[in-house]
Amino acid sequence: MSGPGAAAVFAALGDPVRQRLLDLLAAGPATASQLHPAVGITRQAVAQQLAVLQDAGLVSRQRHGREVRFAVVPAGLVPAREHLDRLGAAWEDHLAAIKRAAEGDAAGAGQVQGQGR
Repeated sequence: MSGPGAAAVFAALGDPVRQRLLDLLAAGPATASQLHPAVGITRQAVAQQLAVLQDAGLVSRQRHGREVRFAVVPAGLVPAREHLDRLGAAWEDHLAAIKRAAEGDAAGAGQVQGQGR
């Protein structure tokens, strides 16, 4: 897969302002001027945060005349989702192994106790 990886996505999502901008953009495309009152920072600061989200592949920008509208790119979350899925599968495997070992120890302990009688 080309484009930004999971690290870039997680870094972009690590800022609460950028998280809020993504939440707002989930409702539909918007300009930095429309977004800045909702996040409490200047339009220029919003534009900078949107650029970080764009570099991470999480938002797209499209010029409409004099306006630049930003929109969520749902596929941008794929690298992070795939990374989390791999981690989740690894943990499930580890937990299943621990469970099997614990059940094996319990069964073995029961057999040893039963043989000693």
